[in-house]
Amino acid sequence: MGNPFKARWTSVGNTLCLGHWEITYQGSLLEIPEEKLEKDMGTFGIYNFMDPDDPLYAEGEEEDQWIVSNIDWLADLFDTQNIPIDEDNFRYFYQAVNAEDWRCGSCGGC
Repeated sequence: MGNPFKARWTSVGNTLCLGHWEITYQGSLLEIPEEKLEKDMGTFGIYNFMDPDDPLYAEGEEEDQWIVSNIDWLADLFDTQNIPIDEDNFRYFYQAVNAEDWRCGSCGGC
């Protein structure tokens, strides 16, 4: 089975800060909490447009720590959306979001 979550940040290029999250579970759009909807998710990565491989620019929380830090709102989200609250789904969610996550300035825009 593949990841049941798909995440997309709606803005690309040098206007990343103007986007919002579109995250689905098995094809159904989730209602992401307003305080998370238009911000980066804080997942781990190297968010530097000039040197995306330099670990000096790494930031954010790796999967295990991110799940612990975000468990409360994730469990609430899963509960209201009828998503099984289990470790696999927390990990799938992180992985989907991490692939699309960003940071202010990571695009080289403003």
